[in-house]
Amino acid sequence: MDCEDNLGPRLDAAALVCDPDRLTSPLLPTSTLGQDPTMNARPDPNADIASTGVAGEELKQFIERIERLEEEKAGIADDIKEVFGELKGRGFDTKIVRKIVALRKQDANERQEQEAILELYMQALGMQ
Repeated sequence: MDCEDNLGPRLDAAALVCDPDRLTSPLLPTSTLGQDPTMNARPDPNADIASTGVAGEELKQFIERIERLEEEKAGIADDIKEVFGELKGRGFDTKIVRKIVALRKQDANERQEQEAILELYMQALGMQ
């Protein structure tokens, strides 16, 4: 069956226009036929706000700052991991140390409230 046989009066979803440069379906709106394929291309990331509506250079600076901070954060996480390794090597329980660090971050009232609730729950379960 020739391609022309597929292009009868019926609109068939499987029927493609025979021009290999266009490769469009007859079901597409005619406004998309023959359109420049670069029209939907992404804008130049270095373009200024006048042409894209986005301050490209400013956005790039924010992203670079975030990337630097992420690198620093990874370095700090490695340092903390080393300290916990030292703790473990000296015989300390790292789970308990992590719990103490978390408790020290809380304000006193919040910590007391959580401890009271914990006691209440433990009593309800017969754990005290």
